[in-house]
Amino acid sequence: MVSKRLSREAGHRRKFLAIVDDTPESERAVAYASRRAERTGGVLVLLFVIEPTDFQQWFGVEKIMREEASATANAALDTAARQVRESVGIEPELVVREGDPAEEIHRLIEDDQDIAILVLAAGTSKEGPGPLVSSIAGKGSGFAIPVTVVPPNLSDEDIESLA
Repeated sequence: MVSKRLSREAGHRRKFLAIVDDTPESERAVAYASRRAERTGGVLVLLFVIEPTDFQQWFGVEKIMREEASATANAALDTAARQVRESVGIEPELVVREGDPAEEIHRLIEDDQDIAILVLAAGTSKEGPGPLVSSIAGKGSGFAIPVTVVPPNLSDEDIESLA
């Protein structure tokens, strides 16, 4: 069952969700989503998903790895947020989750019913559009919201004019 989106109701604003990770396409998705949010009076949500570690039997190692992953996530989100503030002038919401990226994206969309658009960007490698786009497209996703995939060849000027 698809949960109702609240973004068009009084007191709510439409949110654009972009994923921040270590892929080059992440920046393109953030650029497009931030411009769409700014132009439409919406909100930008930036999500970083920390993937689970394999050191669960070593509590001390797992704790250190989680702390390092959390620091990496917060640093990546802070960098993306600073770029959004400087280029578009809006303040994004920052979210860190831990788990499988596709599952955590689904959970966040279900938890925040103001999220109305998921923005991803395709990669440029010959292996395919990128791990996130491939995993989401490959599962038939079943998202309760539209997914926008930004082509990899768009320049900043193209994104500006299309957003």
